[in-house]
Amino acid sequence: MNPAKLTLLLPILLITVGTGWLLTALEIAPNIDWIWTLGLLIVGVMTFVLGGFDKATFVVGGFFIIASSMSVLRQTGRITLNIEVPVLVIASGVLMIFARSSKIPTPGWVQDSPPQSNVE
Repeated sequence: MNPAKLTLLLPILLITVGTGWLLTALEIAPNIDWIWTLGLLIVGVMTFVLGGFDKATFVVGGFFIIASSMSVLRQTGRITLNIEVPVLVIASGVLMIFARSSKIPTPGWVQDSPPQSNVE
């Protein structure tokens, strides 16, 4: 892993924890479990920071960012769990469809051709 990317971990963590703390202190969003919600968001953002932008990180990072948003909506009473889960399933499928776009790069670890056999 690139050392420059690794040094982003602590600042991003501090910013997200501080944001959640401030929103609770200002009573803008007092009833939200910020550890869970911001944890989901951090996983999503760090997927892009550490893995770059490609088809795999688009799906994984995007899913966690959407899951964080849906968690806030559920915890504030705007949606229920029986709405959140199907929306996350739908979002997964939509992210996978968009990831098929030629505009999103293929991860370097994916090979276009099947591995060759060394049997002679």
